[in-house]
Amino acid sequence: MEISEVKRRIQQTMEAAKRAAADRRGRVDRAARDYDTFLERIAVPIFRQVANVLKSENHAFTVFTPAGSVRLMSDRSGDDFIELALDSSGAEPVVMGHTSRARGRRVVESERVIGSGNPDELTEEDVLSFLAKELEPFVEKG
Repeated sequence: MEISEVKRRIQQTMEAAKRAAADRRGRVDRAARDYDTFLERIAVPIFRQVANVLKSENHAFTVFTPAGSVRLMSDRSGDDFIELALDSSGAEPVVMGHTSRARGRRVVESERVIGSGNPDELTEEDVLSFLAKELEPFVEKG
């Protein structure tokens, strides 16, 4: 194979990789802006409403809003929580739900994409459905 052909193909590959990286950075930036709006307008208010309902039913949970996420944590154990965060590690950024439950010395954790995963398409119903399902093991004994 001619060196000129090898050089041309490698240069094309490098240019395509640079374009793909720039496109991905743009998608991540848009998703981060959409996610911040989603947190402020939808997720945090729903988490707070759920915490209030749980407290009225004698289940002590508190809402925390560390940078870039929202967490509903049991007042009994720091290992018992449900949170939402933006995961931009994959090909497309998605909103992930993360649940952690302590069972004796063992901690059971799970993650799943919420709704469509796209922050600008998620609704209050998506968040409430996720929370209701994930809360079942925390409140089943109550």
